[in-house]
Amino acid sequence: MPRASLPTNVGEIEKVYIDTDILIIGAGNAGCFAGIEAKRRNPDLKVTLMEKAHIDRSGCLAGGMDAINTYIKKGRTIEDFVRWSRSQAGGLLREDLTITMAEVLNQPIEEWEEWGMPIKYEEDGEEYKTRGKWDITISGSEMKVILAEKTREFGCDILNRVVATNYLMDGERVIGAIGFGVRDGKVYIIRAKATLIATGGAAGLYKPYQNDGNDSHHQLWYSPFNVGTGYAMGIRAGAEMTTFEMRWCATRTKDFNGPIDTISVGYKTPMINCKGEQILNTRYAHLGGDAAPRFIRANLPMDEWCEGRGPCFVDTRNMTPEQIHDMKVDYLNERPSYVLFLASRAQDLTQDPIEIYGSDPYIVGGHTASGYWVDVKRQTTLPGLFACGDVAGGTPNKFVGGCAAEGLLAARAAVEYVAAVEPGQINEEQINQEIERIFAPGFRYQIVGDGVKPREMEERLQRLMDEYAGGVHQFFRMNREGLEYALRHIKLMQQQAQYLMASDLHELMEAHEVIDRLDVAEVLVHHLMYREETRWPGWQTRADFPEKNDEKFDCFVNSRRNPETGEVEMFTRPYEQIIPGDRLKA
Repeated sequence: MPRASLPTNVGEIEKVYIDTDILIIGAGNAGCFAGIEAKRRNPDLKVTLMEKAHIDRSGCLAGGMDAINTYIKKGRTIEDFVRWSRSQAGGLLREDLTITMAEVLNQPIEEWEEWGMPIKYEEDGEEYKTRGKWDITISGSEMKVILAEKTREFGCDILNRVVATNYLMDGERVIGAIGFGVRDGKVYIIRAKATLIATGGAAGLYKPYQNDGNDSHHQLWYSPFNVGTGYAMGIRAGAEMTTFEMRWCATRTKDFNGPIDTISVGYKTPMINCKGEQILNTRYAHLGGDAAPRFIRANLPMDEWCEGRGPCFVDTRNMTPEQIHDMKVDYLNERPSYVLFLASRAQDLTQDPIEIYGSDPYIVGGHTASGYWVDVKRQTTLPGLFACGDVAGGTPNKFVGGCAAEGLLAARAAVEYVAAVEPGQINEEQINQEIERIFAPGFRYQIVGDGVKPREMEERLQRLMDEYAGGVHQFFRMNREGLEYALRHIKLMQQQAQYLMASDLHELMEAHEVIDRLDVAEVLVHHLMYREETRWPGWQTRADFPEKNDEKFDCFVNSRRNPETGEVEMFTRPYEQIIPGDRLKA
């Protein structure tokens, strides 16, 4: 399909005004479940989903999944889940949020099955087939298509191919959002009584290790189209953010950046170094072995490289041919091109183990605690704005099931909220300023004909973050001087964003993705500098502060950027323990 052309002046831009009760920005997993739940609670409400891509194949579930990593199985309790998640997060999570999420965790998964998503069962046919302590196995290649169809059936209005750029504000209250159509060039002004942000996390902040040309651009583990827009919109509006420094840096298959839990957890293949030594259960058994927190498991292959025992592998050589066949079928439900990748290398997994390496870092609130600071109803610090899924902070180890559950919780609160408020007042001056900002790169291309392409600025940001803010090429290590260097140059790039140019609507979208990434990167670096300790090796490794400091940093590191001055304020909030246990033991 040819790319749509840009308007040549403001007068050509068509404005589309929409009034709705609830606006959901992002029609991925959490956003769809939020829409369904809102209509289920009150069918008379108008619920509108605003999606950058197309709802049928958008978000992290676009290609499917082979497992649900959080499901409370028979015989386990919410308290068990909180203790496990707390240990995986190194002792730092919002227990109130985790408990309320866990209370509804199983509901969306069981509903998905009712709607047609296949879940595998044990031989007795009574219990879901387990893959790990909290995992169940699915055949999820079509799970997003099923969810999208249900969202339409419940009567939600869908705006596909519309890119959100900023919130509409009435004072400090969020009253909707503004964006543009990436296919039609129209500006959409959507006024809502309540707004839910569900745009996912932030990828592409750092240079991937396999980014060696056009063919591997955006060869990431996390969805490359989740660029942190939801975070950036909140940052610009003055929302409080939390725990960005708890980055997600995962162990992934080298040269492909695919997941390894399918192999290591599903088929219990050990992690080994180049000497053939098992890493987790021998050399690092004192850290918990296979039960070690995820940040430790992600960091160990990098430590092995630094100490001369790399490369590292997951050892598939003891797998049977039947297991290898089943493992490849599992990948067809989540990362089908990985099967082609193995075939292209003519790799016999019974002879050659799968090499592993660290991924580039991501800000992902479904895996870590990064995101908006919210209350138990998932309302942010901005009145009228709720957050769910990867964009909501405080609740690590949500994964697919937890993000869906959080969509339910945010929708329930939003339905209550809209019953007590009136629509806000639209400020036309704000809208006109935003339209000028949105289309500035396009006007620059047509009037000046010279400037910076989004791809050029994106690669500059990725290299800067990789080298000075703890990227994979630095084995995730960072220090204050490097972080200060990164921050100075991020601020310079934010000023240089005025020189971005776009030749069509798709490139205009890419220009705003870069702008959003810059705002997220700025806040991230502030968080990384503020936490002067190493609490999560690999995820957050301060080479100048290599030890954990419980006395000073047993707390949440939060931030707020002043919308008027642009200054980022850093502060802390205390930890509130609800479930007993030694949470800092890890």
